[in-house]
Amino acid sequence: MTSSSSAAPTAAQKTRKLPRWATSFGPQITIALVLGVIVGLIAREMGMDGEGPNWLTGTLSTIGGAYVSLLQVMVAPLVFTAVVSSISNLSKVSNAARLATQTIIWFAITALIAVAIGIAIGIIAQPGGSASVEMSDAAAPSKTGSWWAFFTSLVPQNILGLGASTMVTETDGILAGTTSLRVNVLQLLVIAIAIGIAALKVGEKAQPFLRLNESALAVVQKVLWWVIRLAPIGTLALIGNAVASYGWEALGKLGVFSISIYVGLAIVMFVVYPLLARVHGLSIGRFFSGVWPAVQLGFVSRSSLGTLPLTQRVTERNLGVPREYASFAVPLGATTKMDGCAAIYPAIAAIFIAQFYGIDLTISQYLLIALVSVLGSTATAGTTGATVMLTLTLSTVGLPLEGVGLLLAVEPIIDMGRTALNVAGQALVPTIVAKREGILNEELYNAPRNGNPFADEDLIHEADPTEHEPAAR
Repeated sequence: MTSSSSAAPTAAQKTRKLPRWATSFGPQITIALVLGVIVGLIAREMGMDGEGPNWLTGTLSTIGGAYVSLLQVMVAPLVFTAVVSSISNLSKVSNAARLATQTIIWFAITALIAVAIGIAIGIIAQPGGSASVEMSDAAAPSKTGSWWAFFTSLVPQNILGLGASTMVTETDGILAGTTSLRVNVLQLLVIAIAIGIAALKVGEKAQPFLRLNESALAVVQKVLWWVIRLAPIGTLALIGNAVASYGWEALGKLGVFSISIYVGLAIVMFVVYPLLARVHGLSIGRFFSGVWPAVQLGFVSRSSLGTLPLTQRVTERNLGVPREYASFAVPLGATTKMDGCAAIYPAIAAIFIAQFYGIDLTISQYLLIALVSVLGSTATAGTTGATVMLTLTLSTVGLPLEGVGLLLAVEPIIDMGRTALNVAGQALVPTIVAKREGILNEELYNAPRNGNPFADEDLIHEADPTEHEPAAR
């Protein structure tokens, strides 16, 4: 009689498992970053193909752009279905208004800290005094910030919250136009909130609609997961294209300015945010391991909006913020919470421009820079962009808008770090507020990742947002 120990191995036992690095999301992203830099350097050495990029650079650009487009496609259905669902669930919560208020307050607090750091670095480093850019590089931007942009952007132009822009180009005397669509997340939030509230007011007759919305949300999240799993490919292409297209030569003329920006971003990312997490009793390591997939994608994609679906997912699935709250706070943060683009960058850039033109800033002007950084990202939410935010700062403080052109050479390189910080802040604030309000799922927050982008499914249970007690550890 043959013992069970000598039985023939099963098919599953015969199958050799892939090494952990080949199946774990974190190592895949890291390998993609390294390979992207290598491929980008190769593409850069290949030079130009006539007047355009070579085939390798073109391939990287196409793949990277396609991946960001896939993520952006998911923004509208994700925000709409998640917000309508959250309105339905938050109807049971007595402190929903308090959650919204706390979110906005913490947006302002972190922005104020970031701009204070930016001003301090600008004063100490004196980036405008060591730049070798020429006055001829100065040029006024095509778009400028406006304090009325926030109010006008709240009014939906159509039911989908879509906007269109057309670019006209001329080749050999022939005009050609390209029209692109973009999602105005603020308008989409307004639409979704209105429909969600209306569904609650309708009552029983709206239940089929709410159930359909829940089903649609589940389908959207499944498709989003498929897109997220392509992140290593997208990361390789995006970082490769960045290295091939931008290089680092431009940093020579604006070296002190660029270093100052990245020092400010690093202080906020690796000192301020960890301190805020620790003060609220949260593990610093668990925060970074949870938010890092979104931070990495934000760095290589340079798009808070494109990273929004992943940012919302890590906030819910890794950091333990209830979906009912995260689906409101994260999209709002993607348009109004930008410590990189709206605090660190405009503060140091404004000081650089003032120093370059020989203008001595007064205490009142420094205070104005701080005020614009706290309120300005909301004011420019309808026309997001660091350049637009900088123009709002310059016009408010009374500095020449032409100074924006001096900084365009390093814009892509700096934008990578700015966006990474934006994304981290957009996940941190909802986590802090959820912890303060006692609705954070701390078991999920502290769950092991095991090399995966999200905690294991069997460790996930939703915290009840109707209760005001902290989730069990």
